[in-house]
Amino acid sequence: MKDTRYPQASSGRPWKILAVVIVFLFSASSTGCSFKQIAINKLGDALSQEGTTYASDDDLELIKGAVPFSLKLMESLLAESPRHKGLLLATCRGFTQYSYAFVQQDADVVEENDVAEAMEMRLRARRLYLRARNYGLRGLELVQPGFERMARNSPSQAVRAFKPEDVALLYWTAASWAAAISVTKDDADLIADLPVVEALIYRALELDEGFDGGAIHSFLIAYEMNRQTGSGNPEERARRHFRRAMELSEGKLCGPLVTFAESVSLPKQEKAEFKKLLRQALDVDPDAKPGWRLVNTIMQRRARWLLGRMDVLFLD
Repeated sequence: MKDTRYPQASSGRPWKILAVVIVFLFSASSTGCSFKQIAINKLGDALSQEGTTYASDDDLELIKGAVPFSLKLMESLLAESPRHKGLLLATCRGFTQYSYAFVQQDADVVEENDVAEAMEMRLRARRLYLRARNYGLRGLELVQPGFERMARNSPSQAVRAFKPEDVALLYWTAASWAAAISVTKDDADLIADLPVVEALIYRALELDEGFDGGAIHSFLIAYEMNRQTGSGNPEERARRHFRRAMELSEGKLCGPLVTFAESVSLPKQEKAEFKKLLRQALDVDPDAKPGWRLVNTIMQRRARWLLGRMDVLFLD
């Protein structure tokens, strides 16, 4: 999956935010609807920007407990301000990140001992991914009214209206949609949406290939290995995206290394390459770039888990 970003949290932060919300809304109810809407939009602006500060945290358990509160708070604000583009993006991003780090990955760990429980967790992951996807689509609809309907008829044409400022929405909508498909590979209706996912991610690539340290290229490592269209060798396409992701991140992100190991080295049963890439991921210093500290912590956890399962993953 692609790289993950989470807000920095502290044990008291959710209640401080709640206190501010209550004060704003109490004041708003006393002074009229106009002030209430201004207050909600101001809070929405603040919350939608928090992703840039949360990412420096490295305490996964703290984040796991704190993020659901933030997500529900953003959903509550969206109920009052449904056209807040920043909040729609932040909510799409947040549900995608949470589902990947704390539901889908946990399902992989649980599966070895409880297949039924893992299946239930993956169904929950799919629901969360689709929830994220729907918020992303709402954001895209603000830019291009009728986008979803047009995209299902002519995906490549529908995405032409989007500009560089829309890349984050394009990326996170595509990422959540693709993730929903990946965790339940037997859903024919979802699989039929792949052309739309492809149009979204390639439009994002066209507009800003360097987005978020090469996140789009990192996404495409896995996508190229399962892509239904495309010319040439899928592995070579994936390797090109891997090299570019490493260049754009200056080797400071674990995501491309772990993604390539899982998506290419493992299916090809390239054990030595798999091991080398994951060890390289563990050598990345999470503190070298504080804004990527949490995503690297999450991916290094994944790398350690994969290395510990090599005797199961490879047929010697």
